[in-house]
Amino acid sequence: MLAQEAARIIVDQGIRDYRVAKTKAADRLGMGTRGSLPGNSEIEQAVNEHLLLFGGETHADHLKAMREAAISAMQMLEEFTPRLVGPVLSGAADENSAVNLHVFTDSPEAIAMFLADRNISCCSYERRLKNRRGRSVSPDTFAGFEFEHCGESIEATVFPVDGIRQAPISPIDRKPTKRADIKAVAALLS
Repeated sequence: MLAQEAARIIVDQGIRDYRVAKTKAADRLGMGTRGSLPGNSEIEQAVNEHLLLFGGETHADHLKAMREAAISAMQMLEEFTPRLVGPVLSGAADENSAVNLHVFTDSPEAIAMFLADRNISCCSYERRLKNRRGRSVSPDTFAGFEFEHCGESIEATVFPVDGIRQAPISPIDRKPTKRADIKAVAALLS
């Protein structure tokens, strides 16, 4: 019940932080946060179920449009070996979601210049992601650029070229983040 309420909060209010959604859900249900809360993978599953149940064809159409925008952006950013990640890949995307891409270059400025050369305005951001180094897990900060493409918000987080071999740790299941190349995304559409 807590996972379902957290999923509703995520979809209805556009909250992206699962911990915040779980805390709000526990407060609304009068459960408090001292006990065991559902894991992030349970919340993501509940979000998917909520979208399937209440989103119906509208959700399916929107997800398709977001995946088409992802393919178009990936084609545009082809020289940076883009990979789709996050809710658009998993199917948990809603109206508040952005298309999340991982792009690879040893110079984040190369992405900014690439976008500027095409007259695409963007906003820069920094994202803290956990990486596994040997046996330890440590957070690193990565540059990123947000821009509009095909009517969707695209967030392109920049990793070093050799970062393609080791995905950051997913906050959902604590495993390496699932990444999809353009062929895999195209397969999702067919």
